[in-house]
Amino acid sequence: MKPSTELFKLIKSLTKSEKRFFKLSSSLQAGEKNYIKIFDFIERQPYYDETELKNEFDQETFVKHLPSEKNHLYKLILKSLRAYYSEQSISSTMKQEIKNVEILYNKALYKECEKFVVRAKSTAKKYEKFYYWFELINWEKRLLDSAYEAGEFSTDLDILVEEEEMVISKLRNLAEYTMIYSKINLVFRSGGFSRNEVERSVVADIADYHLIKGKNTALSSKAASICYYIKGLCAATNRNYADSFQFFNRTREILDNNPPIKHDSGQRYIMALFHLLRCHIDSHQFEQAKDLISDIRALSGKKGFNSVDIDVRIFGNTSIQELDLLHTMGDFEKSVELIPNIEKNQKEYGEKISKEVELLLTYNKAYCYFGTGDYKMALQYLNDVLNDNETNLRQDIYSFSRLFNLVIHYELGNYDFLEYVIKSTNRYLSKQSRDYQIENTCIKYIRKLAKTDSDVNRLEIFEKMDVEIAELLTLEDEQAVLEYFNISAWIKSKIDKVLFSEAIERMV
Repeated sequence: MKPSTELFKLIKSLTKSEKRFFKLSSSLQAGEKNYIKIFDFIERQPYYDETELKNEFDQETFVKHLPSEKNHLYKLILKSLRAYYSEQSISSTMKQEIKNVEILYNKALYKECEKFVVRAKSTAKKYEKFYYWFELINWEKRLLDSAYEAGEFSTDLDILVEEEEMVISKLRNLAEYTMIYSKINLVFRSGGFSRNEVERSVVADIADYHLIKGKNTALSSKAASICYYIKGLCAATNRNYADSFQFFNRTREILDNNPPIKHDSGQRYIMALFHLLRCHIDSHQFEQAKDLISDIRALSGKKGFNSVDIDVRIFGNTSIQELDLLHTMGDFEKSVELIPNIEKNQKEYGEKISKEVELLLTYNKAYCYFGTGDYKMALQYLNDVLNDNETNLRQDIYSFSRLFNLVIHYELGNYDFLEYVIKSTNRYLSKQSRDYQIENTCIKYIRKLAKTDSDVNRLEIFEKMDVEIAELLTLEDEQAVLEYFNISAWIKSKIDKVLFSEAIERMV
């Protein structure tokens, strides 16, 4: 069985300050610490090699039970991280406070326990932590029983019961919004856009759900932020960027007006900003897009945005959208210049970057080089996308990559090979659930272009293609292709005999 790399990945994920805290915590323990020897050796390894680890300590007794030693070290590191971040997360703080309540109650220190409950409830209310709030009310009930036994009847039980019902309602309301979000997120992550009537029907049902379309249905600020985020995703999947901007901007406003909720919902906040950025780019509001990219990057390290997860998201999404912005402007030379630094960061973050982000970055790199006329490099990156076997994630990218692939092969003059690629592309698209006509139209004309060796005939084909594609692009659903490849600009560049980038600049 292949040795597990979980411990190696955890150690490599630690920051300098986290390692220092772990070592300091360990130094407080007496006696020899085999786990520190293992930690130090693995930390020095560029990649995990268990044989090398065993050989290093072949004279040590603990090597005979290395799996248990590794497991012990893994748990100690997690324990150290829990202590390190105990004051940096509201959830961690709430757990500690409730643990303090339990300890004081068990010691029959009821007055002291009550003070902790009151303080913890104030925090739970401020950050809308309804689950912890509900738990603290249960502790209040237990304290009330103890007070009754002592002959104290100053607390009104009816008020406590009423508060409990209110908290349960808000908790249930928030849970329902979270469930609805999961449904629309599935559509968005699997296809990017609603690709057929079935998906459009799903999105329509979500948008028409009583908690989404109704007024004042969200019972908390957190629920309201999710509500408008869902509205934004519904609009975005249908490429309705005007409504999308309105809803995501409302999400941003709700969180900006509630700093505690904002700091506790960092991921949702930056994702709302990413969607707003997409709206700016689509509307050709380039300066606003540049400013927003800077604003998003400036969030890294600030309160509520100081986790590795947030850093990775900020890097990945701002890189994708900065490339997309430059492509929309026709500035492919600048986008190519960004690639070395992007790949440097990709290497540093490694597996922490999601599959979706890796996929989008790779596709955009292919587009960068296509825009500069380096078709071989474009094909090299695009092949990395095409050779991927993902069957559920972002099928929009895989579908339009095949169309883009045909254009690259045409530009490379691989006319004989194109017939084989076209057949393969048709087989793939026939298995996909999508209603786009533009793909079939493009394939039809590229096949004609590959079969003629006359410049005059090619010009005529491009002119006919231009008319038919322009007519299709008047249909809102067909415009999805422009998110991935500006087919109109490519056709115009061939008709007007100009660079692809120049054709885009003329259309901006």
